[in-house]
Amino acid sequence: MDVKTRRKIVLVGDKILIAPDKNQERTEHGLYLPPGVRDKEKVQGGIVVQAGPGYAIANPNFIDQEPWSTSPREPVKYIPLQAEPGDYALFLRDQAVEIEYEGEKYFIISNSSVLMLIRNTDFLDSAL
Repeated sequence: MDVKTRRKIVLVGDKILIAPDKNQERTEHGLYLPPGVRDKEKVQGGIVVQAGPGYAIANPNFIDQEPWSTSPREPVKYIPLQAEPGDYALFLRDQAVEIEYEGEKYFIISNSSVLMLIRNTDFLDSAL
């Protein structure tokens, strides 16, 4: 019996997983840039694949929980990040950690490394 192991990426804290923009590997004229030139760029772009839960803060209601209370309360709450899956992010390249997962290249960055997010709002604009 062959059992496949299922894996899921879980990001912690303020980390963001980004798939690099493949178009940045070429010049405007379609020539491929060598890795040394690409690595010297200070800013890089990519698509947000997943974002962590955010910045952890203490839950002030956790201490005040009565022993007989049936509603579960967590000792930590999170301030969510602005980045959402599908956003295009421009980030500081030198603060990114490059990883390879299942044959694909990704970057893991902190929320503070994000310079700008571009979000597709076509759906939101048409709904209003």
